[in-house]
Amino acid sequence: MKDAPQCSEHHLHPDLLKKAEQTLPDDGSLFALADLYKIFGDSTRLRILYVLYETELCVCDIAQICGMTVSAISHQLRILKQARLVRCRRTGKSAFYSLADSHVHTILAQGMEHIHEQMP
Repeated sequence: MKDAPQCSEHHLHPDLLKKAEQTLPDDGSLFALADLYKIFGDSTRLRILYVLYETELCVCDIAQICGMTVSAISHQLRILKQARLVRCRRTGKSAFYSLADSHVHTILAQGMEHIHEQMP
């Protein structure tokens, strides 16, 4: 693998530095974003999010589709709910889960589009 290209001379570009520094989020925001992306770093959680991509489902339905126990799915849903990626609606004894908002839908759609663009 080739090394990444580097500048042949070391000098700064003040106008570009200023623009980059002005758009750089604060450390707290960057840490929060990194934590959010860690949630997306688990294939089980991604599977659950995609199961909920078009419709809401109860925990039992999600477990059936994912081939996992209700307990395991509940654990993952708790993580997704704490990250505000899914929401829960109770009806009687059933709890129905769905994607929290259009942002989650967009993140999943754009991620999938990106990886499909990279495939030969």
